Amino acid sequence: MSTTRAGSPEVRRRTACNLCEAICGLELTLVDDVVTGVRGAEDDPLSRGHVCPKGVAIADVLHDPDRLRRPVRRHGPADDPRWEEIGWDEALDLVADRLAATVERHGRDAVAVYLGNPNVHSLGSMTHGSALLRTLGTRNRFSATSVDQLPHQHVARLLYGHQLLLPVPDLDRTDLFVVLGHNPMVSNGSMMTVPDFPARLRELHARGGRMVVLDPRRTETARLADEHHFVRPGTDVHVLLAMLHVVLAEGLASVPEWADGVDRVREAVAGHTPARAAEASGVPAEVVERLARELAATPRAVVHARMGVSTTEFGTVAQWAVQLLNILTGHVDRVGGAMFTTPAVDVVGRGLVGKGHHGRWHSRVRGLPETGGELPVAALREEITTPGPGQVRALVTSSGNPVLSTPDGAALDRALPGLDFMVSLDFYVNETTRHADVVLPPTSHLERDHYDLVFHALAVRDTARFSPAVVAPDRTQRHDWQIHAGLVRRLQRRLGVPRAQRLRSAARLALSPTRTVALLLATSRTGVTLRRLRRTPQGVDLGPLRPGRLPERLRTSDRRVDLAPALVVDDLPRVREALGSPPTGDDGTLLLVGRRHQRDNNSWMHNTPRLTKGRARHELHAHPDDLAARGIADGERVRVASRVGEVVVEVRSTSDMMPGVVSLPHGYGHGRPGSGTTHAGTVPGVSANDLTDPERLDVSGNAALNGLPVRVSPA
Repeated sequence: MSTTRAGSPEVRRRTACNLCEAICGLELTLVDDVVTGVRGAEDDPLSRGHVCPKGVAIADVLHDPDRLRRPVRRHGPADDPRWEEIGWDEALDLVADRLAATVERHGRDAVAVYLGNPNVHSLGSMTHGSALLRTLGTRNRFSATSVDQLPHQHVARLLYGHQLLLPVPDLDRTDLFVVLGHNPMVSNGSMMTVPDFPARLRELHARGGRMVVLDPRRTETARLADEHHFVRPGTDVHVLLAMLHVVLAEGLASVPEWADGVDRVREAVAGHTPARAAEASGVPAEVVERLARELAATPRAVVHARMGVSTTEFGTVAQWAVQLLNILTGHVDRVGGAMFTTPAVDVVGRGLVGKGHHGRWHSRVRGLPETGGELPVAALREEITTPGPGQVRALVTSSGNPVLSTPDGAALDRALPGLDFMVSLDFYVNETTRHADVVLPPTSHLERDHYDLVFHALAVRDTARFSPAVVAPDRTQRHDWQIHAGLVRRLQRRLGVPRAQRLRSAARLALSPTRTVALLLATSRTGVTLRRLRRTPQGVDLGPLRPGRLPERLRTSDRRVDLAPALVVDDLPRVREALGSPPTGDDGTLLLVGRRHQRDNNSWMHNTPRLTKGRARHELHAHPDDLAARGIADGERVRVASRVGEVVVEVRSTSDMMPGVVSLPHGYGHGRPGSGTTHAGTVPGVSANDLTDPERLDVSGNAALNGLPVRVSPA
């Protein structure tokens, strides 16, 4: 401990950045509970001193004067609201009264719930949030999952028996890393927790390894790749199926003893030749063939595809093909391939997260099947606006901004005022929560204890880390788990839940998230305890991923993998039909893809000066030839139109884009009237999801945000 000039003690605290999947270890410097410095923790066994700009800005959220700390109630319309602070008891009673009244009058499905991405980054939400869903009992559950990684989870359940049993690349030991629709130089991994990716890529090259990237944009990752090949958006599936075809047709496959159905796979992909894939995707046939052969011939190799592949109309088939390429080339459960983690808290093995299911119920309007207990969020708007029995009349949102992050967000924005009641658990008034009647703000990241239940289970190295709260919240604040507990207790009384059941629930809810983690660790086979983690704030290193986990690790009923599940094989005719229907043509249509930056965090933190300074990042990126063909100059404002909407935005000419493809970043579009000083007018740009089409879905229900046909013209 040192002393500042003013005499206040300077203290250091260890914590983890839980803003994104990288979960980097941080070392903070504080004076009088004000964070004055943030740097990466050099001795963290997973992140190894790495920190990105978002991690440095985590203190900006803690000290943000626009952040809500007490409940607020809206008076007046969402476009011109007046927010009144109210007490916690009044707020929770009001919310419970209105939700219970909706259930009693219209049924449980009249209440919908939307969970945003930050919920999985909060220990309290993970341990206590499900109780609210069970109490409400609604089938109208939605989340950011169906605009992101749902095909990953769908395929994991079909092949391995659990939606979170996802093999991750053993990046620290691989020699060939094939990447599709993934930009880990910016994200530091996704569905693959890999902080310090830049250093790990240098290490890959130092041992003579290679990285090959297929992407319609020359991304930050593609620029450092040994090979980059442009691929037309939405056609990755054809490339992957053709690679699988080569592996099987040329006798390169090595079928594990725990896998069945390879003959059905061979028959299913027989027509998916490299020549046909090349015609559809733009990736030369000889490249497709060579990559398949190199994958089979390299002892330590792995394929990984991420959001750019999942958020297409064939995301599930594409992710299935990724898994089968790794399996049939002998790279699953092998060093340097795709491996399974051994986390200190095994959410899969201990059944803390359900295995998942598909089609147990369907949405009211379009009849869309649920996957993993959630309906596609692309259906949320129509469930609000379509009259009839089961119409959604009340909405609960938790740490999300679906107006900016889900398909046809403008239509959802117009639909929300028609609700009878809306409540949001969020510490900002944003483009979605401005419609809420009540906003319940939880504490921020540095004011609560944290342990990553999910991302340790998806990391490229087995580690464990507990982060106690850095700063104590004041007495008027509530943690998210306390908010959930308070709502559940009140709702159970109002909905007539039997007293004995209420008492059992109350006992569970009274157990803090930290105590829950302590009990889970105490019964872990790894020997890691909460006491040990408190003594080791940098985290405990459990070592590299271990091979030989299969078939014991499988959660299928027979401990075997069916390589040709019907839900995937039955979708292949639709894929083959698309081979003959190229998405672009002489009508001048371009294909829209997303984009993110290292200093962006989905739809929030755009009010943080240290993240928003510098060159603007909101423009539409387009190839010079596409702009010249339309008489558009670099920097001009252009009109981008899709089937559902249009936006006007500045354009940037860049040869980093594949001809015929344009890119608009995700998470922008702030400044709608009434969205609060936190977002309004702070960042230029438009919402890409004012263009995305809720009718375009993968078989899993995931939104097809990438490869969207649009027209670009001078504004």
